[in-house]
Amino acid sequence: MIIIGEKINGSIPSVAQGIAEKNERLIRDLAKRQADAGAAFIDVCASVAPEAELDTLHWLIDLVQDVTDTPIAIDSPSAKTCAEAIRFCKKPGLINSVSMEGDKIAQIFPVIADTPWECIALLCDDIEISKTVEKRLHVFEAIMKKAQEYKISPKRLHIDPLVQMLCTSEDGILSITDAMREIKKQYPEIHITGGASNISFNLPTRKYINQGFIILSMSAGMDSAILDPLNRDMMGLIYAAEALLGNDEFCMEYIRAYRAGIFGNEKRS
Repeated sequence: MIIIGEKINGSIPSVAQGIAEKNERLIRDLAKRQADAGAAFIDVCASVAPEAELDTLHWLIDLVQDVTDTPIAIDSPSAKTCAEAIRFCKKPGLINSVSMEGDKIAQIFPVIADTPWECIALLCDDIEISKTVEKRLHVFEAIMKKAQEYKISPKRLHIDPLVQMLCTSEDGILSITDAMREIKKQYPEIHITGGASNISFNLPTRKYINQGFIILSMSAGMDSAILDPLNRDMMGLIYAAEALLGNDEFCMEYIRAYRAGIFGNEKRS
């Protein structure tokens, strides 16, 4: 599982306060702890006023790169800002994100076309939020045509089928998992991602919904997720699911993570 660490996000009140106070120690600590816990990318989202966003991203990215060489996931609702922030990164990372809304793909794909940069693509467009399998796959087809136009390999894309609130869904997560399976069937090398916590908004004791969602989604092909790598219960379930799905030969990664203290009650040698 490709873990995209979600903790450096200005929509989190403690991080918003840290950004406002220029608390470098807080940002460095969150970056290092997520990297040590196994994050493949450190997501960096400023969540500040548009006129301050690029400078804030620059500050955050520099702090993350002070303590880890884990690649950056540049996270902004503005494709233009994402494209401009690439120059702050010392190595290729992940753009979060594009979609078929407006000119987002036109802003990002030409910039990353001849690079190793990866990109999250949301299955939505200007018409409506994708709720059915058919709608999701229609948007997916349009995104893949654009990727082919810019010669962006499927293995560089992380497709987010739009994880929505379970409490407003008529069929649980069936439309999401059915779309995941079809996408993986069409493009086995492509990554499927999503925000683990989106599914549980407005529900009590959200951790159970989040954990159940990740396990079911992994069995449908999800191999990338935006989540909290410091959540030891979630990380333990992910390593266990990888082993159960046959993606961890002889359970070696499960054992390594346990010994490293990524999950379990205490660090063990």
